Order: sequence, then structure tokens, then C-alpha cells
Amino acid sequence: QVHLVESGGGLVQAGGSLELSCTASGSISSINAGAWYHQAPGKKRELVAIMRSSGNTEYPDSVKGRFTISRDNAKGMMYLQMKSLKPEDTGVYYCNAFRVGDDGLVKADYWGTGTQVTVSS
Repeated sequence: QVHLVESGGGLVQAGGSLELSCTASGSISSINAGAWYHQAPGKKRELVAIMRSSGNTEYPDSVKGRFTISRDNAKGMMYLQMKSLKPEDTGVYYCNAFRVGDDGLVKADYWGTGTQVTVSS
């Protein structure tokens, strides 16, 4: 089992920056991939960054060039660096850690409880 806790959210002005952290505990050696999701008020949760088991990263066009996902396996940490924030980036950000098997299928999937980010205009 893996327990995830996000931190680093808060209130920031448009154009500002924030770095979110995700602290993992438990059987973290079983994790080989991670992602961050954003849920705006009244909307469904959407992927904003993913780091695959290969280490490759992907971002949707809405955040490409502004958000950067990274991880420190030794510390059991995953990060989301956000810059040039926009009011539409407001919402709850969730950390997702998972294990992808050799067959490419997700074998285990864990979620944090989220951290609130509010971007004022």
C-alpha cells in the first residue's frame, strides 16, 4: 500500500508560480510512474502532467511549457512546478502514483486527497 500527501497549494496571483509536492510513504518501491491531475470547480478531474515508467513526461497543451513534473525516487517525492499561472488553473490538484507492469497495464494505482490552488486575476 502507498499513502500520498500533497502540499504546496495556496493563493497566488495570475502570472505567479507555485510548486506542489507529493510525499509518498509505504511500499514506494512498487511505484514506477506518476501523474498530477487538476479538478476545477464543477468540472471533472483532468490530467495535467504524467511521468511514465520510462521517465518520459507528457503534458496537455493547456499547461505545456508552464508545468513541469519531476520526482525524487530516493526521497519518495514527486513535484509539480507551475509557472505563469492563470485563473483557469484554479482548483484542486491531485497526486497519482501507479505501477505499470511489463505488459503496459496499470497494476496498482494510488491517489492523494488533493491540495487547493487558487489563482487570482
